[in-house]
Amino acid sequence: MNKVYTNANNAIFDIKDGNTLMLGGFGLNGIPENTIAALVAKGVQQLTCISNNAGVDDFGLGLLLQTRQIKKMMSSYVGENAEFERQLLSGELEVDLIPQGTLATRIQMAGMGIPAFYTPAGYGTEIVAGKEVREFNGKMHLMEHALYADFAIVKAWKGDTLGNLVFKGSTRNFSTSMAKAGNITIAEVEHLVQPGELDPEQVDVAGVYVHRIFEGKGYEKRIERKTTRL
Repeated sequence: MNKVYTNANNAIFDIKDGNTLMLGGFGLNGIPENTIAALVAKGVQQLTCISNNAGVDDFGLGLLLQTRQIKKMMSSYVGENAEFERQLLSGELEVDLIPQGTLATRIQMAGMGIPAFYTPAGYGTEIVAGKEVREFNGKMHLMEHALYADFAIVKAWKGDTLGNLVFKGSTRNFSTSMAKAGNITIAEVEHLVQPGELDPEQVDVAGVYVHRIFEGKGYEKRIERKTTRL
Protein backbone atom coordinates (compact mmCIF):
# COMPACT_ATOMS: atom_id res chain seq x y z
CA MET A 1 0.00 0.00 0.00
CA ASN A 2 1.49 3.31 -1.11
CA LYS A 3 0.95 5.92 1.61
CA VAL A 4 3.00 8.72 0.05
CA TYR A 5 1.25 11.74 -1.46
CA THR A 6 2.92 14.57 -3.32
CA ASN A 7 1.36 17.39 -1.30
CA ALA A 8 -1.43 18.40 1.07
CA ASN A 9 -3.94 19.09 -1.72
CA ASN A 10 -3.71 15.50 -2.91
CA ALA A 11 -3.76 14.04 0.62
CA ILE A 12 -7.10 15.70 1.51
CA PHE A 13 -8.88 14.72 -1.70
CA ASP A 14 -11.83 13.08 0.08
CA ILE A 15 -12.37 15.49 2.98
CA LYS A 16 -15.84 16.88 2.47
CA ASP A 17 -18.37 19.26 4.01
CA GLY A 18 -19.52 18.25 7.48
CA ASN A 19 -16.51 16.07 8.34
CA THR A 20 -15.02 15.93 11.83
CA LEU A 21 -11.29 16.63 11.91
CA MET A 22 -8.70 16.26 14.65
CA LEU A 23 -5.78 18.65 14.18
CA GLY A 24 -2.59 18.17 16.14
CA GLY A 25 -0.25 20.65 17.76
CA PHE A 26 0.13 22.37 21.09
CA GLY A 27 -0.36 26.13 21.11
CA LEU A 28 1.09 27.00 17.72
CA ASN A 29 3.76 24.33 18.02
CA GLY A 30 3.42 21.41 15.63
CA ILE A 31 0.53 22.86 13.62
CA PRO A 32 -0.15 21.00 10.33
CA GLU A 33 0.32 24.21 8.38
CA ASN A 34 0.34 22.80 4.87
CA THR A 35 -2.85 20.82 5.37
CA ILE A 36 -4.72 23.72 6.94
CA ALA A 37 -3.76 25.90 3.96
CA ALA A 38 -5.04 23.18 1.62
CA LEU A 39 -8.34 22.99 3.52
CA VAL A 40 -8.76 26.76 3.17
CA ALA A 41 -8.09 26.53 -0.57
CA LYS A 42 -10.47 23.58 -0.98
CA GLY A 43 -13.27 25.51 0.70
CA VAL A 44 -14.87 22.64 2.61
CA GLN A 45 -17.59 23.89 4.95
CA GLN A 46 -19.40 22.96 8.17
CA LEU A 47 -16.35 21.30 9.71
CA THR A 48 -16.17 20.12 13.30
CA CYS A 49 -12.59 20.64 14.49
CA ILE A 50 -11.08 18.95 17.53
CA SER A 51 -7.89 20.69 18.63
CA ASN A 52 -6.25 21.79 21.86
CA ASN A 53 -6.50 25.40 20.72
CA ALA A 54 -7.99 27.43 17.88
CA GLY A 55 -4.84 29.06 16.54
CA VAL A 56 -4.55 32.83 16.27
CA ASP A 57 -6.33 35.15 13.88
CA ASP A 58 -3.91 34.75 10.96
CA PHE A 59 -2.40 31.33 11.61
CA GLY A 60 -3.39 27.74 12.30
CA LEU A 61 -7.12 27.09 12.67
CA GLY A 62 -7.63 30.84 12.76
CA LEU A 63 -7.39 30.74 8.97
CA LEU A 64 -10.38 28.38 8.75
CA LEU A 65 -12.30 30.54 11.21
CA GLN A 66 -11.68 33.61 9.08
CA THR A 67 -13.25 31.91 6.07
CA ARG A 68 -16.19 30.58 8.16
CA GLN A 69 -15.39 26.96 7.31
CA ILE A 70 -15.69 25.71 10.90
CA LYS A 71 -19.13 24.97 12.30
CA LYS A 72 -18.02 23.66 15.68
CA MET A 73 -14.84 23.79 17.76
CA MET A 74 -14.01 21.24 20.45
CA SER A 75 -11.06 22.71 22.32
CA SER A 76 -9.39 23.41 25.63
CA TYR A 77 -7.59 26.76 25.29
CA VAL A 78 -8.83 29.42 22.88
CA GLY A 79 -7.66 32.66 24.51
CA GLU A 80 -5.46 34.08 21.73
CA ASN A 81 -8.01 34.24 18.92
CA ALA A 82 -10.12 37.40 18.62
CA GLU A 83 -12.14 36.07 15.66
CA PHE A 84 -12.98 32.93 17.63
CA GLU A 85 -14.28 35.13 20.46
CA ARG A 86 -16.34 37.25 18.06
CA GLN A 87 -17.96 34.22 16.40
CA LEU A 88 -18.64 32.58 19.77
CA LEU A 89 -20.30 35.66 21.27
CA SER A 90 -22.35 36.31 18.12
CA GLY A 91 -23.64 32.73 18.01
CA GLU A 92 -21.97 31.97 14.68
CA LEU A 93 -19.79 29.19 16.09
CA GLU A 94 -20.70 26.16 18.19
CA VAL A 95 -18.13 25.63 20.93
CA ASP A 96 -17.51 22.72 23.28
CA LEU A 97 -14.89 23.78 25.83
CA ILE A 98 -13.29 20.71 27.40
CA PRO A 99 -10.79 20.57 30.29
CA GLN A 100 -7.37 19.91 28.77
CA GLY A 101 -6.77 16.63 30.57
CA THR A 102 -10.24 15.40 29.67
CA LEU A 103 -9.74 16.36 26.03
CA ALA A 104 -6.42 14.49 25.89
CA THR A 105 -7.89 11.41 27.55
CA ARG A 106 -10.99 11.34 25.33
CA ILE A 107 -8.69 11.23 22.31
CA GLN A 108 -6.45 8.59 23.89
CA MET A 109 -9.44 6.39 24.70
CA ALA A 110 -10.58 6.49 21.07
CA GLY A 111 -7.16 5.29 19.97
CA MET A 112 -7.33 2.47 22.53
CA GLY A 113 -10.84 1.39 21.57
CA ILE A 114 -12.34 2.33 24.97
CA PRO A 115 -15.74 4.04 24.45
CA ALA A 116 -16.03 5.95 27.76
CA PHE A 117 -14.39 6.62 31.12
CA TYR A 118 -15.04 8.46 34.39
CA THR A 119 -13.20 11.57 35.55
CA PRO A 120 -13.66 13.98 38.49
CA ALA A 121 -12.66 16.94 36.28
CA GLY A 122 -15.58 19.28 35.74
CA TYR A 123 -17.88 18.00 38.46
CA GLY A 124 -19.71 20.90 40.07
CA THR A 125 -19.45 23.05 36.93
CA GLU A 126 -21.80 23.65 34.03
CA ILE A 127 -20.14 20.98 31.90
CA VAL A 128 -21.86 18.33 34.01
CA ALA A 129 -25.13 19.03 32.17
CA GLY A 130 -26.45 15.93 30.42
CA LYS A 131 -23.66 13.65 31.64
CA GLU A 132 -23.88 10.55 33.77
CA VAL A 133 -22.47 11.09 37.27
CA ARG A 134 -21.25 8.31 39.58
CA GLU A 135 -19.49 8.19 42.91
CA PHE A 136 -16.18 6.34 43.25
CA ASN A 137 -14.34 6.19 46.59
CA GLY A 138 -16.40 9.04 47.97
CA LYS A 139 -15.75 11.34 45.02
CA MET A 140 -18.12 12.27 42.21
CA HIS A 141 -17.10 11.56 38.63
CA LEU A 142 -18.49 12.43 35.19
CA MET A 143 -18.69 9.91 32.40
CA GLU A 144 -16.92 11.20 29.30
CA HIS A 145 -17.08 9.57 25.87
CA ALA A 146 -14.11 8.86 23.62
CA LEU A 147 -13.59 11.31 20.77
CA TYR A 148 -13.43 10.00 17.23
CA ALA A 149 -12.85 11.81 13.95
CA ASP A 150 -13.27 11.16 10.25
CA PHE A 151 -9.72 12.41 9.74
CA ALA A 152 -6.80 12.98 12.10
CA ILE A 153 -4.28 15.49 10.74
CA VAL A 154 -0.86 15.80 12.36
CA LYS A 155 2.57 17.27 11.65
CA ALA A 156 5.76 15.42 12.59
CA TRP A 157 9.45 16.24 12.34
CA LYS A 158 10.35 13.11 10.42
CA GLY A 159 8.47 10.26 8.85
CA ASP A 160 9.22 7.39 6.52
CA THR A 161 7.29 6.19 3.52
CA LEU A 162 5.67 3.46 5.64
CA GLY A 163 4.11 6.11 7.87
CA ASN A 164 6.32 5.81 10.97
CA LEU A 165 6.53 9.21 12.68
CA VAL A 166 9.03 11.00 14.90
CA PHE A 167 7.96 14.16 16.74
CA LYS A 168 10.02 16.77 18.55
CA GLY A 169 9.41 18.27 21.98
CA SER A 170 5.92 19.42 22.90
CA THR A 171 4.52 18.61 19.45
CA ARG A 172 4.00 15.10 20.85
CA ASN A 173 1.32 16.31 23.25
CA PHE A 174 -1.86 15.79 21.25
CA SER A 175 -0.56 14.64 17.88
CA THR A 176 0.61 11.18 18.97
CA SER A 177 -2.82 10.38 20.41
CA MET A 178 -4.75 11.93 17.52
CA ALA A 179 -2.81 9.89 15.01
CA LYS A 180 -4.33 6.76 16.58
CA ALA A 181 -7.90 8.08 16.86
CA GLY A 182 -8.86 9.07 13.31
CA ASN A 183 -10.60 6.83 10.82
CA ILE A 184 -8.02 8.14 8.34
CA THR A 185 -4.77 9.70 9.58
CA ILE A 186 -2.90 12.19 7.40
CA ALA A 187 0.63 13.14 8.43
CA GLU A 188 2.71 15.96 7.03
CA VAL A 189 6.39 15.84 7.89
CA GLU A 190 9.36 18.16 7.61
CA HIS A 191 11.55 15.33 6.37
CA LEU A 192 10.32 12.24 4.52
CA VAL A 193 12.84 9.38 4.50
CA GLN A 194 13.06 5.79 3.35
CA PRO A 195 12.27 2.76 5.55
CA GLY A 196 15.20 1.88 7.78
CA GLU A 197 16.45 5.47 8.11
CA LEU A 198 14.56 6.12 11.35
CA ASP A 199 15.87 4.83 14.66
CA PRO A 200 13.14 2.43 15.83
CA GLU A 201 13.71 3.57 19.40
CA GLN A 202 12.76 7.12 18.41
CA VAL A 203 9.49 6.33 16.60
CA ASP A 204 6.53 7.96 18.40
CA VAL A 205 3.73 6.69 16.15
CA ALA A 206 3.92 3.40 14.27
CA GLY A 207 3.12 3.41 10.59
CA VAL A 208 0.15 1.09 11.10
CA TYR A 209 -1.84 4.12 12.31
CA VAL A 210 -0.93 6.41 9.40
CA HIS A 211 -2.77 6.15 6.10
CA ARG A 212 -1.28 9.08 4.15
CA ILE A 213 1.99 10.98 4.44
CA PHE A 214 3.67 13.80 2.55
CA GLU A 215 6.65 16.11 2.96
CA GLY A 216 5.56 19.66 3.69
CA LYS A 217 7.34 22.90 2.98
CA GLY A 218 7.57 26.55 4.03
CA TYR A 219 6.91 26.04 7.74
CA GLU A 220 6.67 29.25 9.80
CA LYS A 221 6.92 27.53 13.21
CA ARG A 222 5.37 30.43 15.10
CA ILE A 223 4.97 30.78 18.83
CA GLU A 224 1.77 32.04 20.42
CA ARG A 225 3.17 34.79 22.59
CA LYS A 226 6.68 36.17 22.91
CA THR A 227 7.76 38.14 25.97
CA THR A 228 11.14 39.81 26.26
CA ARG A 229 12.74 41.70 29.12
CA LEU A 230 15.75 44.03 29.08
